[in-house]
Amino acid sequence: MTERLWSIYNETKRQTEDLTPVISTNSVNPDTIFANNEMSLRDIEIYGFDYDYTLAFYSSHLHTLIFNIARDILISNHRYPEGLRKYEYIPNFAVRGLHYDVQKALLMKIDAFHYIQLGTVYRGLHPVPDEEVIAMYEGCHVPLENMSDFYGKSSHGHTMKQFMDIFSLPEMTLLSCVNDFFMRHNIDYEPVHLYKDVKEAIRDVHVKGIMYRAVEADIEKYICYGEQSHAVLKKLSEHGKKMFLITNSPFDFVDRGMSYIVGKDWRDLFDVVIVQADKPSFFNDRRKPFRRVTDKGALLWDRIHRLEKGQIYKQGNLYEFLRLTGWRGSKVLYFGDHIYSDLADLTLKHGWRTGAIIPELRKEIKIMNTEQYVHMMTWLQALTGLIEQMQVHRDSASQAVVEEWIRERETKDIFNAQFGSLFRTYHNPTYFSRRLSRFADIYMASISCLLNYDLQHTFFPRRTPLQHESPFWPEQRTMDLVLFFLSQMTHYRMGILTMSF
Repeated sequence: MTERLWSIYNETKRQTEDLTPVISTNSVNPDTIFANNEMSLRDIEIYGFDYDYTLAFYSSHLHTLIFNIARDILISNHRYPEGLRKYEYIPNFAVRGLHYDVQKALLMKIDAFHYIQLGTVYRGLHPVPDEEVIAMYEGCHVPLENMSDFYGKSSHGHTMKQFMDIFSLPEMTLLSCVNDFFMRHNIDYEPVHLYKDVKEAIRDVHVKGIMYRAVEADIEKYICYGEQSHAVLKKLSEHGKKMFLITNSPFDFVDRGMSYIVGKDWRDLFDVVIVQADKPSFFNDRRKPFRRVTDKGALLWDRIHRLEKGQIYKQGNLYEFLRLTGWRGSKVLYFGDHIYSDLADLTLKHGWRTGAIIPELRKEIKIMNTEQYVHMMTWLQALTGLIEQMQVHRDSASQAVVEEWIRERETKDIFNAQFGSLFRTYHNPTYFSRRLSRFADIYMASISCLLNYDLQHTFFPRRTPLQHESPFWPEQRTMDLVLFFLSQMTHYRMGILTMSF
């Protein structure tokens, strides 16, 4: 029986390989805008933008800078061991959307159903064996009450923190490096203290202006020139669209960056500019009034009765913003990179349209377009069909073969050696992907993708089948028939009776 199973396996694999060149012709354009919800640009009158990783994109040097400064703060301000200076930033170690168990000091990937993806749990810089993970969590499921709060933060009663910000990549790496140092040197430590100290060190890099001053001093090193961002803003302005900017960054930092990206007259493109907005509190806290900022950064005391073009405003809140501008509902489209802080409240509470900027998308799509990936996914579908049908053989030898096939279904290494794709666990959407589909009407790799569409374009989500609909779905039915043909041809040749597909 095992010989027959492996013969079926080999024949199916050979026939699947013949399909790869045909399927490879359907590549995905990395500059596509993808829709979770139907939306027409014809209805959008006002466009809003975050600044960091929305209008301004940063080179990998910035993450190295943040890591190094925070690491040195731990040593100088928190009395961490001097030996930590030997650790350098690891650019491809972590991906966005991971969860960190504060009490167990574990970094991991969780799917949309709160299940830990085995093989992606790291203590320090090394993976934790699956058996140990299952023992610690009494399985792979993380209860809702242990998950982070709405904004991904670890608060009272929650043991998990979710890292949703691109700026959090150096924080995850620093956490892992410090854990690794303590374990290597057999130092007894409290994981909760470590997490809080690293969090405070990373915060100081931003709050104390260390990162801002470094970027302003060498802007060409840290900011990728944004001529396409400039082209998008110019296009919207020429079509008479209103535009505004709401960012948590300070004015001097934004002014220096936007002057580099757009030019000294960048403020002429925006009807309203708000800095140090303190998102997500900006969207919920009604208590903070707007305050006007001079070109030299001084704060004025006058009451704000209207938001004027050419002026700079600090703090404030969305409710006052809506009252002063009248920009409400689905005629407003706001772009940001942080699914929670930028987009969630706007779509849930205020009915604005939302666009998520996911820079990692471009890299993943390029991988998806490779023949290696197409072959892998085609084979994965065929292999899953084989597993589903051959599991009926219950003898121990056959079950061992099927178990080996199940292990082969793991696909994370092609995207990231440690944690795989930003959007998928082995077979389910990630927790990040689930939030993206809920809070973003559209998503794209960069704001420049708008240049490929006219401002009358309607974005339609691809109608994918629910599980009970798939037998009646044309595309799914075609794939099923292909897999059915492959398996039945093999089964016929091997003389094995199988259940109907």
